[in-house]
Amino acid sequence: MSIENSIEEKIKQAIANGEFDNLAGKGKPLNFDAYFNTPEDLRVGYSILKSNNFVPEELDRLKEIGELKEKIKICTDEDEKQKLAKILILMLSLC
Repeated sequence: MSIENSIEEKIKQAIANGEFDNLAGKGKPLNFDAYFNTPEDLRVGYSILKSNNFVPEELDRLKEIGELKEKIKICTDEDEKQKLAKILILMLSLC
């Protein structure tokens, strides 16, 4: 049995077992816009980072700042609100 036949057999078996029934985006067209809009020499690297859920530090920091702003907005304790505001100022100064 060749490798191609072996692979094809495994795929057929997975289909028969319903292993592909609940895939994200099933029945929807694939969107390659972001891939092809990325410079060719960066595509492989970006694809590896994305598939491993890597997020740049700057984006993580922006997310933390947004979460901190939300905590300040809903906080009812003035002392806690002041502490959070100081942390926010510190984080913003590091950007």
